[in-house]
Amino acid sequence: MSQIKSETCSIDISVGGMTCASCVGRLEKALSKVAGVVTASVNLATESARIEVTKDSTIEARLRRAVRDAGYEPRTAVQADEALNASPWTGFQAVAFAIALSLPLVVPMLGDLFGHHWMLPAWVQFSLATPVQFILGARFYTAGWHALKALSGNMDLLVALGTSAGWMLSVWLWWTAAPGSMPHLYFEGSAVVITLVLLGKWLEARAKQQTTSAIRALHALRPETAHWQGPDGWVDVPLVEVLVADVVLVLPGERFPVDGVLLEGSTQVDESMLTGESQPVAKIAGSSLTGASINGESRVTMRVTAVGKETVLAHITRLVEDAQAAKAPIQRLVDQVSAVFVPVVIGVALFTGVVWLWQGAAFETAVIHAVAVLVIACPCALGLATPAAIMAGTGVAAGHGILIKDAQALELAHQVDTVAFDKTGTLTLGQPRVIELWTERPDEAAQWLGVAAGIQSASEHPLARAVLSLAQTRQVKQTPVDSVHSVAGRGLQAQVGGRHYLLGSVAWMQAEGLAMLPWQAPMDRLYAQGATLSVLAERTQQGLTLHALLAFGDEPKPGAAEALAALRLRGLRLVMVSGDNKAAAEAMARRLGLRPENGEVCAQVMPEDKARLITQLKEGGHIVAMVGDGVNDAPALAAAHVGMAMGNGTDVAMHAAGITLMRGDVSLVGDALAISAKTVAKIRQNLFWAFFYNVAGIPLAAMGFLNPVLAGAAMAMSSVSVMSNALLLKRWKPRRH
Repeated sequence: MSQIKSETCSIDISVGGMTCASCVGRLEKALSKVAGVVTASVNLATESARIEVTKDSTIEARLRRAVRDAGYEPRTAVQADEALNASPWTGFQAVAFAIALSLPLVVPMLGDLFGHHWMLPAWVQFSLATPVQFILGARFYTAGWHALKALSGNMDLLVALGTSAGWMLSVWLWWTAAPGSMPHLYFEGSAVVITLVLLGKWLEARAKQQTTSAIRALHALRPETAHWQGPDGWVDVPLVEVLVADVVLVLPGERFPVDGVLLEGSTQVDESMLTGESQPVAKIAGSSLTGASINGESRVTMRVTAVGKETVLAHITRLVEDAQAAKAPIQRLVDQVSAVFVPVVIGVALFTGVVWLWQGAAFETAVIHAVAVLVIACPCALGLATPAAIMAGTGVAAGHGILIKDAQALELAHQVDTVAFDKTGTLTLGQPRVIELWTERPDEAAQWLGVAAGIQSASEHPLARAVLSLAQTRQVKQTPVDSVHSVAGRGLQAQVGGRHYLLGSVAWMQAEGLAMLPWQAPMDRLYAQGATLSVLAERTQQGLTLHALLAFGDEPKPGAAEALAALRLRGLRLVMVSGDNKAAAEAMARRLGLRPENGEVCAQVMPEDKARLITQLKEGGHIVAMVGDGVNDAPALAAAHVGMAMGNGTDVAMHAAGITLMRGDVSLVGDALAISAKTVAKIRQNLFWAFFYNVAGIPLAAMGFLNPVLAGAAMAMSSVSVMSNALLLKRWKPRRH
């Protein structure tokens, strides 16, 4: 009996209330227990959960219930959008109240340093610290209680335990003090720790907003209305009402509201949001237009071809969101550590208190050192180290035309030592050009080019466009043609001023009896360059007379040779993969600066063999990136460690690749490798500092070198420093060679 495999889909849920890496592990465990869940991945930096599930009409409701039961808030789409676009000062009110109540507790401590004794009465300290502890700090008790119910721990539990111990110790010392005496209390420690943690979380939230700026910027590009052509003329309508095939008017300086084709007029379009390239692009009737790009100097109309989630902008936004929500493989180590971190810290704190008591310290001293351990050990920075860097890295890359949809590709790309390139459409333009017009008498070249252009003037064939383009470039006028007839699969016959011409393949001419032997030498030379040949001949009473050979070939992309040279300078091995014959492939490779003699060309590779070639390179111990643009490149892109698809290529290729280069520019390959290296460096730096704070801080607190206030400050700064370090990635710019 065959097993039926259920279809799966992904559900994204925005989650509020997460505070540290332990929250991530606990929520993933809770979601994984829901029936129908295949995998669950929670991202602390984006405050979101991505769950792959079997299709079920009720599963999203059950997932949201599981999030709530775990102690977190499942946000609606509106709430998520509000959180994404919230003011930078959102949440500061609680911090301001905490500072106002804690400051009077701290000032007397500062006075002691200068010999002034301003200690407040115990009841005043109690009155100031208690609202901070139980009102402003209520969030720590709520989240900590949910963690305890789930038999796990998190940052909130550590803060709640530590500050509660300090507060209760102070109350106990106050109540048991001799009448008239003034015991040393620790209300200020508990209040200041909560204040510092609240301040740290607020600063962290501000930094998170900056890392999600790429998403907000993409959302902001979308116009709210469009000038729609209705029965009564032009009407401004909400964008959601625009349909495919509608006609839309776009004024100078406005953004194109949706994707479409230009109907009337010509203009220059700024497509930098799509390609990262600031140079305007000329558009004429029939040209494709991308929603959110900016119209230049002309008023134009367009016919809509895609709306809503089908537009290029929506696709880019999804890719960036996917990349920022994804987990890098290195994050698994953090998840494993955080799962046992909090229980271990609680154990260390208890052990610290017992050891201090055993060595004869006062009970209050032992409690304070145990509290310091609890406070400094909060694993906030651990949970943010990797996702913060990935969000910043993918965001800045998107701004430069590099869309990274796979966190694993981002993490692996800097290790690449071999880059394999598809030839046609990737390293070359993928459009035929006339690379040579050969005639026995060079002074007749313009005459025969004019005849060929006249014959091809009505054709839409790519070779015909190449002939017309050459005639235009050389400013050769087309010869007027009386009539043209197509011969299927062979070429064209034409009457030109009473003369009968044939323009077509060599095989057709030979079948018609044309003797090619006198022209064999130039033909062999052009064939060796990988050219496709067409023949212009005239039928006369004596038979066919050959007038010209037109050699068609591809051209290297502008800047491709320089980009390959730059990659070689980085120490990378380069390989060009082509289905052309060996001579043609090697000729193009040399034009690109590649070295066939060093094995940098793989010719006569069938589409189905490209993936096998990539696998062979991997088996040779290489970390391989594959760069391609066509449907036949998709298996190879998927097989490579890192697949890079040209943005001017097919959707299939872009779906198979982890990275999309939106400009189709070969120089972006080096840029993608560079941003990967920078991002991974930031991840490693963040993880070092996150572990350093804990590894160094816990022993210092246990040995009594850190009081709870200093521990709270260090813990808050660990999160802020990790986020700030990740944000430095936003200053990255591609190198131009």
